[in-house]
Amino acid sequence: MIQASAPLILTAELPLDLFSWATQLRTEHFPPERNYLKAHVTLFHALPHFVDGELRELLGRITASTPPVPARLEGVMGLGSGTALRLTSPAMLGLRGEIAEHFTGILTGQDSHPPRLHITVQNKVTPAAAKALQARLGLIVEPREFAFTGLALHRYLSGPWEGLGKWPFRGR
Repeated sequence: MIQASAPLILTAELPLDLFSWATQLRTEHFPPERNYLKAHVTLFHALPHFVDGELRELLGRITASTPPVPARLEGVMGLGSGTALRLTSPAMLGLRGEIAEHFTGILTGQDSHPPRLHITVQNKVTPAAAKALQARLGLIVEPREFAFTGLALHRYLSGPWEGLGKWPFRGR
């Protein structure tokens, strides 16, 4: 049964080539019993369910006038008990800031400040296992430019996520 009161998660959509490659890394290195998701870049972790309609309207307005958002894969980043691909995108953080400002006063502590943009490819492993993967990936991950293609909304279901919609960037 879908929980209508479950929190909402907002992610930035990756281009297909980067999404596919990062999902493959995740499949190879994320503990399989915990790997419910494909590669993603979380912008907000827990927006309240009651902003669903308002958020969808806001996303429609923002993406209609926004072109694909430039970003850069910088390299590998440690997460303590995991490994991620480190991303930078001042433009995406600016867009996220607009959304955060719109929802001032109802954001969680975690969502009240800008995230470190990343794609988690491994989590919930020993620090030694994480460092080993970081060393291996550090030899093959090359920095590169890309563009986020849109935004996606999900509902958190205590592990898996329910996809609620995607909004591609359509501006010029």
